[in-house]
Amino acid sequence: MHSDFQRHIDACNNAILPGRRLPLAIGADVVGFVTPEFAAELRAFAGVAVNAEAVTLADAAVLPQVAQILAGRGFYRFRREAFDVRARPGGAVLTTIDRGALPAFGVMAEGVHVNGLVRRADGLHLWVARRAANKPLDPGKFDHITAGGISAGMGPMDTLIKEAAEEAAIPADIAATAVKVSEISYAMDRPEGLRRDLLHCYDLELPESFIPGAADGEVESFELWPIARAVETVRASEDFKFNVNLVLIDLFKRLGLLPEA
Repeated sequence: MHSDFQRHIDACNNAILPGRRLPLAIGADVVGFVTPEFAAELRAFAGVAVNAEAVTLADAAVLPQVAQILAGRGFYRFRREAFDVRARPGGAVLTTIDRGALPAFGVMAEGVHVNGLVRRADGLHLWVARRAANKPLDPGKFDHITAGGISAGMGPMDTLIKEAAEEAAIPADIAATAVKVSEISYAMDRPEGLRRDLLHCYDLELPESFIPGAADGEVESFELWPIARAVETVRASEDFKFNVNLVLIDLFKRLGLLPEA
């Protein structure tokens, strides 16, 4: 792949695991990775065993409680949104954890990303959202027409329909026509900690007459771009949110729009 696009993939896969981090286990199941400094904080909690090899929770119920206490101590922002915790994608749900604690504990999160596509007489176009300036993560960056994390107890399509309505005022009957096209995972060191994400990627073909609306304040505005503009923006800039680049590169590859070298 051309280096101008490969750099985005490399940036999202910059974490070496375990590296200096310790595996975080519930019983025999590894669910995350924590730094030695964070492991030292966990040592004080009942039901948490810390040694040179791993941090182990004897009971899954300990994790959400510990995560909430450490949020109260200022280690991260408590989001009041629970995410399911699994040892592997598609595996059994072992417990839940607040969304704000995911990077500190290195627990995998799952989310949906939607390519909002419009076929016009002058070619394929892509709806692009600009993230609100008050977003804590990547404010003002370009984003998909809709994307969001999968909350505890929900699935990818449930989340897609919910987020599409909330973020872009897309009716449920239209959102439900989205087609799953790929899954993308990565492990990334970020200022907030370790991002281990699994993205469920969808294409959603929208009527030319449809205009998205910024329903819940997550998005500042929407623009409809010729696909060539999206390709050039990903190639030449960091203007898209970091993981959106990966989903768009997957789209460009499927469309045969990526230069080979």
